[in-house]
Amino acid sequence: MKLFFAAILLLISAPVLATGEHLQKDNLFPRVKLVTTEGDIVIELDRMKAALTVNNFLTYVDKKMYDGTVFHRLEPNFVLQGGGYDREYIAIKSIKEIPNESGNGLKNIQFSVAMAHQEKGPHTGSNQFFINLNENTSLNPGKTWGYAVFGNVVEGFETLEKIKLLETGLNEKLGWENVPKKPVVIARAILLPAK
Repeated sequence: MKLFFAAILLLISAPVLATGEHLQKDNLFPRVKLVTTEGDIVIELDRMKAALTVNNFLTYVDKKMYDGTVFHRLEPNFVLQGGGYDREYIAIKSIKEIPNESGNGLKNIQFSVAMAHQEKGPHTGSNQFFINLNENTSLNPGKTWGYAVFGNVVEGFETLEKIKLLETGLNEKLGWENVPKKPVVIARAILLPAK
């Protein structure tokens, strides 16, 4: 009987252990390497100020859900956005929507990383994120919700400069402008060992 209850407890707790909050849980600033077709980008996450968003992001990294996705939006003087579509521009599955942490004090400055959300509301962020390629003060909270910054690029600035030079245009499958004509694929997203 004890074995039965132990097995049930293990089954119940297994999904919980698979979430980002259990990954390097004592590390307030975990780092994730995005291995892309244009080079590597390393992001340092800020769990101290954006714990919900960081743990959500780490869950996607841990489940390898970003592997094989593309940066589907490039505006060189604004943002580079990804995490939502595979190489065929088919939306990847999202786990859940999370509360917006844009009031955490972190700003949408150049090379900061923020959670995207849908037009239907501020608390609809899930898997898509963007890298600010400029000082985007209009994305900070004010009278309305902003976009929650949860980290910063710390390595790979040369990769971002390469990406910024890529030609963009209309992607008929998505129906959007500003899609890189040469796909920028995130081959892997890797949680780096804690320092």
